Amino acid sequence: MLNHNCKDELKEVNLKATSARLAVLKLLEKTDQPLDVATIIGYLNNHQIKADPVTAFRIINQFTDKGLTQKVQLKEGKFRYELSSKPDHHHLVCESCGRIEDMPECQVGLLEKDIFKNKQFKVSSHSLEFFGKCLSCQ
Repeated sequence: MLNHNCKDELKEVNLKATSARLAVLKLLEKTDQPLDVATIIGYLNNHQIKADPVTAFRIINQFTDKGLTQKVQLKEGKFRYELSSKPDHHHLVCESCGRIEDMPECQVGLLEKDIFKNKQFKVSSHSLEFFGKCLSCQ
């Protein structure tokens, strides 16, 4: 993203640019996989950013409510979060080591058009994850 400024991004959605919010946003920008709140809390603690667990949950919920992040559920009994601005993609999840990899090629848009054509059902969103074993665990 050229000339991207996290402060401006938060201002656009009417959120104050606190150090904790900026840190969470920057963390999500630099990671290549969806993160759970425990990881976010650990990151904030490791970087001496004052934010208790309630604050971290509040931040991620605000980001999701404002459309900055989206929830991802990977059969773990918890949610993970990633930026909504990421191009449409899906995830490959290794059931042995837990590795998560993005799968950017998405043909689901064609399926959504077909669903609308054949069923007159307009899809507003979709979620598709693949579970199996990565090359290292096979």
